[in-house]
Amino acid sequence: MAGSRSPSVRSKPQEDKAIEEGPVVNDSSLAEGTFHQAQVSGQTERKHFFSPPDAALADAVNRDADNVEFTDDEEKAVRHKIDVRVLTLVVCSYIFNQFDRTNIGNAHVLKPFNQNFGITNNNKWTLALSIFYVGYCILEMPANVLQRRIGANRFFFLSLTWWGIASLSFVYAKGYAGLLVLRVLLGIGEAGYYAGMIYYLSFWYKRSELAMRISLCMTGTLPGAIGGLLAFGLVRAHTSLLTGWQFLFLIEAIPTLLMALAILLFLPSFPFSATFLTPRERAIAQARLNRDHRPQSHGGMNGWAGFKAVVNDVNAWALMIIYASFNVGVATISYFLPTLINELGFTPLASQGLTVAPYAAGWFMVLFQAWHSDRTRDRGYHIMLSTALSCVGYVVLAALAGRGTSSRMIGGRYFALFLVVGGNYSLFPLVMSWAANVFSPTSKRGVGTAFIVSISNCVSIASPQIYFDSEHDFRDGHAIAAAYVEPSVSL
Repeated sequence: MAGSRSPSVRSKPQEDKAIEEGPVVNDSSLAEGTFHQAQVSGQTERKHFFSPPDAALADAVNRDADNVEFTDDEEKAVRHKIDVRVLTLVVCSYIFNQFDRTNIGNAHVLKPFNQNFGITNNNKWTLALSIFYVGYCILEMPANVLQRRIGANRFFFLSLTWWGIASLSFVYAKGYAGLLVLRVLLGIGEAGYYAGMIYYLSFWYKRSELAMRISLCMTGTLPGAIGGLLAFGLVRAHTSLLTGWQFLFLIEAIPTLLMALAILLFLPSFPFSATFLTPRERAIAQARLNRDHRPQSHGGMNGWAGFKAVVNDVNAWALMIIYASFNVGVATISYFLPTLINELGFTPLASQGLTVAPYAAGWFMVLFQAWHSDRTRDRGYHIMLSTALSCVGYVVLAALAGRGTSSRMIGGRYFALFLVVGGNYSLFPLVMSWAANVFSPTSKRGVGTAFIVSISNCVSIASPQIYFDSEHDFRDGHAIAAAYVEPSVSL
């Protein structure tokens, strides 16, 4: 084979008991990584939508992975194919997820939207934001157990379809009660999505590759920048049937439903079921993970056993506290950024466009932190840096709130938003990749990531309520957010 031999490759493939009892094969057949898969070829069949993936095929791929020999060049080629198929679909689905979750923030600065849903004061607005997290928190861990049973593509199909329909329903809904109901339904649809995607990616990438991939697809900076541009254009649209804010929900909901179908058809549930890989490539994809942290797609702990293991793990609680502390800021800034810019004296339309720059700068911050974290194999110091930037941003916002609208004051507050967005969002891939790395086996990892997100989002129910002082330019809210972020540095 061309290329240098991977240091993780076994030099002497071994036959297990099943092979000794079956057909006699030589070492070269095992080293190819296709022997066991050939024995179950054509036997895979799922009885119904909710039936689990074929365990026999999973076992065959794992047994081939134990003996397959491959070069560094082959491993890079397989990883590239995974990036093209898996990462592309995950990135697109997350962009649509953030569109549907946060477009309400862009719509809130428009009077017709507030009039349609009866949002007459800041208290009604923050309640509508908070109620989203109720169903989200309750169903987060059960959703992750369901994902592990039926496979990622079917679970995410259900998730995207549910929240896509909920988001589309905003177009013709009316009244404050209708708004609250739709926000609850949207939260139910998104339950399990974020933690489930982190869990899913851990089946495809090594620990040293995970943070960078999460930063590319699972942070809200890129969707925030694109969403701001879309909102800037769409809210200007107007017909006899629909007005600007309705176009915003319509245009951003339809791609979600199309994405749900693409996920169902093209996203593989696990490496062992990836039809875009050859049998040998499936064995290589599994082998490189087995020799790094050995994820287990089936068997092992059940959901309840995994939950008990997580609850008794001090790392789970520490990571949960870190996640909860910065998620207070994320849960507010993602909805309030257009409003905060509007408070600087800009028009509603200008406020939409001015959200792009903080998100774009934040995206580069996210990528750099994740890349450098993977390169140095460090998470803790990078988390401290991102947390410090966010905290400084909130302190500046609190200090300058209510100090006039001179160009210096406006410039200082706008710059502080760059620090808050970049600091907060760069924490997502760092914390969640750290969690995916420390939880083992994978049944515990799945429950563990869901546990962190679920419990942390219980705090997010109250997060929008910290911005109660609109008459003081949210000075107290910024100060409270800074106080919440600080524990991430201490831990």
